[in-house]
Amino acid sequence: MKSMKLLLSVAAASMLFVAGDHVARADGYGPAGCGLGAMLIGSKPGITQIFAATTNGLFGNQTFGISSGTLGCAAPPSPGVASAKNYVETNRQSFAKDVARGQGETIANLSQLAGCADQSAVAAKLQANFKTVFPTASASDTQVSAATVNLLKTDASLKCSKLI
Repeated sequence: MKSMKLLLSVAAASMLFVAGDHVARADGYGPAGCGLGAMLIGSKPGITQIFAATTNGLFGNQTFGISSGTLGCAAPPSPGVASAKNYVETNRQSFAKDVARGQGETIANLSQLAGCADQSAVAAKLQANFKTVFPTASASDTQVSAATVNLLKTDASLKCSKLI
């Protein structure tokens, strides 16, 4: 019975290494994730990730890093930014018409999602910057939403509190 438990433990650990070893991370840390372990050990694949994960687990720093955006853990985007981008991408055609007119339901809803103080100021800003938001007819939804959110975030007078 004891040898069976040992065999199952070794098999489970081996499967973790095989599955985790082929993961390519764009964010710069290995399968152990971000945290002090990733800062000290790095993202080298293989058995070194056990030490990185152990370091993260022993000191409980990974949770802190994720919450605070430190220790190599990127802070999650503001929910307002994600909501605003998603809204623009989903309603692109109606949004384009409303921006061209300088008024409309999509601008009103976007203003509310972004927590902007003055809907009419948002509408005027978007209309005045139509070519920035929609640089070409073939601009992707992602480009349009990013340009829109960036425009609203960078103008402090709009007071879009949920885009911080």
